[in-house]
Amino acid sequence: MCGRTSLFVDPDDLVDRFDADLDFEYERRYNIAPGDDLAVIPDDRQETITRQEWGLVPSWADDPEEGPRPINARGETVAEKPTFRDAFERRRCLVLADGFYEWAGSRGSKRPYRIHLTGDEPFAMAGLWDRWENGSTFESVTVVTTDANDVVAPLHDRMPVILDADAEREWLHADPSRAHDLLEPYGGDDLEAYPISTAVNDPANDSADVLLPADRGEQSDLGDFGA
Repeated sequence: MCGRTSLFVDPDDLVDRFDADLDFEYERRYNIAPGDDLAVIPDDRQETITRQEWGLVPSWADDPEEGPRPINARGETVAEKPTFRDAFERRRCLVLADGFYEWAGSRGSKRPYRIHLTGDEPFAMAGLWDRWENGSTFESVTVVTTDANDVVAPLHDRMPVILDADAEREWLHADPSRAHDLLEPYGGDDLEAYPISTAVNDPANDSADVLLPADRGEQSDLGDFGA
């Protein structure tokens, strides 16, 4: 799954990497939680990086303040579930990040880990977005997940779909059959994971301190691992 992300790269580097302009005042974020805004490139505004709230509200919902707001959508069933079906067909997006967090270990003593690309390069996760309108307009987003790859599997059995750079724009405009084919575990050799302190557990801790590796004495028995 994906329940916490980060995006703190230089805004100019973000614009250059995705060849899109920011339409909001960019802030470096180290601990983005559900209910916060994620930076996204929607399929209908492919030259724009905008913000959408994390937790999908379908366009047909009675009230955005009521009902479930899923932060993740399973890639295997995204074309079938009523909450995601229309968005998968017509409203895909890139969710921009430079890392995400996962927790591993026994209940009550789970250790957080940071998963990122070498050098903290930004990447795009497959996302779905929707627009709820009833006098006002509200846009929201969910992150599509898939089976974990070798780096993430020791931590969790699911991971966000990290798109290869040459598949990012294809995800936005491909027909549903081809789009579904893109929902695979990340296969690059530049993904790494390392344990961090439990400071990240509190979303209010939104500073670079949450990126610091945990002390060796605090590590779980998962050991060191990477791509």
